[in-house]
Amino acid sequence: MTFIPFDDRDGWIWMDGTFLPWREAKVHVLTHGLHYGSSVFEGERAYQGHIFESKRHTRRLFNSASIMGMKPSFTMEDIETAKAEAMARNGFENCYVRPLMWRGSEMMGVSAQQNTIRAAVAVWEWGNYFADKMSGIRMTHAKWRRPDPKTAPCEAKAAGLYMICTDSKHVAEAEGYADALMLDWRGHVAEATGANIFFVQDGAIHTPTPDCFLNGITRQTVIGLARAKNYEVVERTILPEELGQFSECFITGTAAEVTPVKEIAGIHYQPGRVCEEFVTAYDRLVNSHVS
Repeated sequence: MTFIPFDDRDGWIWMDGTFLPWREAKVHVLTHGLHYGSSVFEGERAYQGHIFESKRHTRRLFNSASIMGMKPSFTMEDIETAKAEAMARNGFENCYVRPLMWRGSEMMGVSAQQNTIRAAVAVWEWGNYFADKMSGIRMTHAKWRRPDPKTAPCEAKAAGLYMICTDSKHVAEAEGYADALMLDWRGHVAEATGANIFFVQDGAIHTPTPDCFLNGITRQTVIGLARAKNYEVVERTILPEELGQFSECFITGTAAEVTPVKEIAGIHYQPGRVCEEFVTAYDRLVNSHVS
């Protein structure tokens, strides 16, 4: 596979109110967000020129900033406009959209009371996160767990919280898996490294209660689709010893969309009718221009 470095591309990135040539969109090495993980972001997808649930993502971005004590100088309308213009300037209709905010470089230390809250929006073409979805992906168990919500701002999509996700995914990939299942601090099933998880049992859909991880926008969308199709959706505590009791499994996220799972660390599932139904239903929805 040929990789194109993200710092060496043609195009435009919106940064602090101005569009810059892609290669010139830079920050100083002594940026607080780089050293202390003090940044928040969103991952969004555009289909046929339409960003799915764009406003919900922008609201969550600003909510994350508020949880992290950030006071941006830009408004939600500014970010919405920047996203649309970034797509237009780069000539993309089907793409990934990444808005983010971070603490700048005025102060360097744990305290950063005087730091400017910086903002940027970048877009790039990105196909299926997992190819040939209906064949299913293989997952293993992550060594790290989602933290107690009393120890981390779990309702914020904050960069610092993804450190253990990256490490867990790297270990999984080194072992030949596509992703890893993370438990929470209590030992309950939580989520994948960057996606929520669902299981099928006797025609009902079961998913962990999002009390220490993000209640993903794709997760909420799929739950809505399921209930509209008269599926019973059960949000509950799921224990690791239950994993072998389910017939199907799939993960959801902006990047993953709806992706079936065929294995979790030796426990096998058969991606079947339910998985295919939601892969298809979600694809139809995001391409229907309904937000």
